[in-house]
Amino acid sequence: MNHRRKFIQQSAYAALAASMSPILSSCSQAKSATSDLNSKSAISGKEDMFFKISLAQWSFNKALFAGDLMHLDFAAKTRSLDMDGMEYVNRFFMDKAEDQPYLKQMNVRARDAGVKQLLIMVDGEGGLGTLDDVERKVAVEKHYKWVDAAKTLGCHSIRVNAFGEGSEKDVHDAAIQGLGALSEYAATEGLNVIVENHGSYSSDGSWLASVMKQVGMSNCGTLPDFGNFCMKREGGVLYGAKCIEEYDRYQGVTDMMPYAKAVSAKANDFNSDGDEIHTDFYKMMKIVQNHGYNGYVGIEYEGSDLSEEAGIIKTRDLLRKVGAQLS
Repeated sequence: MNHRRKFIQQSAYAALAASMSPILSSCSQAKSATSDLNSKSAISGKEDMFFKISLAQWSFNKALFAGDLMHLDFAAKTRSLDMDGMEYVNRFFMDKAEDQPYLKQMNVRARDAGVKQLLIMVDGEGGLGTLDDVERKVAVEKHYKWVDAAKTLGCHSIRVNAFGEGSEKDVHDAAIQGLGALSEYAATEGLNVIVENHGSYSSDGSWLASVMKQVGMSNCGTLPDFGNFCMKREGGVLYGAKCIEEYDRYQGVTDMMPYAKAVSAKANDFNSDGDEIHTDFYKMMKIVQNHGYNGYVGIEYEGSDLSEEAGIIKTRDLLRKVGAQLS
């Protein structure tokens, strides 16, 4: 495995160096336009911020699942909210990864809206920290089509899950193997494989940073999320149940930032001043800034008190406020 990895790395990294930027490469280079609605609420000076703002598709998950927003209309919706970068979730085009005409439509929609396609968040294809060698190999290979789709769309990364059932050490070691194998394949296409803190061991910032260090590949990195640091929930499930053990979110982002190729600004609830009540965005974005990151920060609104669109606008304006303070 090590000999094969070195061979593939040597042949693929030359292509990587030519095709990838140090942190992020954008997907399309189209001119942007500003909607009348959001030019009224936009905070001035956003062009001077040290980062750019994108929109994670999951922010509209309710509308997408209900059919009130169609996947192909997400680019235009992103532009209408005064953002020029978007992050897809594979659930909303799960059967289209190898559908070239459909992917072409996505490219056309993004180009027409003047929005960059940045990454695909991949779920439902198996945990790359699965202990069984055969099952892990199957999971790795099921991700190949998403690497290829991301390449077609011009994205810089796919976001994957380092899940597995077993001891902390065993899943750690399996994740190194799974991520390493997938990153080898992605390197030949000039793509990054990035891991989000997304529950269980992956929400332990030090654990995930150790995995990244030992994979040791330049195209294998992280996607720090401001709010996904629950390591254990009641009933042992990954999502939904009450969190009973949580990793410190500020320490977690600090752990992950040295390997970050994208950042997710999770927001749920706001006070009367427009600040997120669970996360100090100023403190969090200062951590991001201190690590020299200047790429896109993706909005992921998951609250319930506001409509999805209103929550996205609140998060966008908070990021602009903090960006103006820090830049």
